[in-house]
Order: sequence, then C-alpha cells, then structure tokens
Amino acid sequence: MKVKVHVTLKNGVLDPQGKAVGHALEGLGFSGVDGVRIGRYIEFDLEETDPDKAKAQSDEMCRKLLANTVIENYSIEIEQ
Repeated sequence: MKVKVHVTLKNGVLDPQGKAVGHALEGLGFSGVDGVRIGRYIEFDLEETDPDKAKAQSDEMCRKLLANTVIENYSIEIEQ
C-alpha cells in the first residue's frame, strides 16, 4: 500500500520559513500572497494489505517519528 503523509505546523506556531518564502514571492512581484506556511510531504510503501491496519501503523509512525505532535498536525492518505 502507498502511504502519503502531510505534516504541517499547527495554527499559532510561528513559521519563519513560510514568512521568508512569502516575502520572497512578494519581492518577485507576486502580489496578494499571504499566510504562507511550509510543511513536509512523506511517501512510503507498506507491505500491509489491510487499509485499517496500514492507517493504524502509519499513525503510530507519525506519532513516534514523522511528526512532532506538540507543534505539528499530520494527515494520512492510504492508496491500495
């Protein structure tokens, strides 16, 4: 199964990288861009064939390693 994980900072957590990208876009002439947030995309394959078990295993991976749940949110997408 293909697992896709999106990790983003929680609302209220400062995002200096997003702010820098927003300023750079403005400097390049792109107006109307505001609230830029930077995140991570992680993709991997699991040998698990049961979608519910794959989701549970992926969730555990996120909680233990892939995301800092104190300051980050994550979402998991499973493709068969």
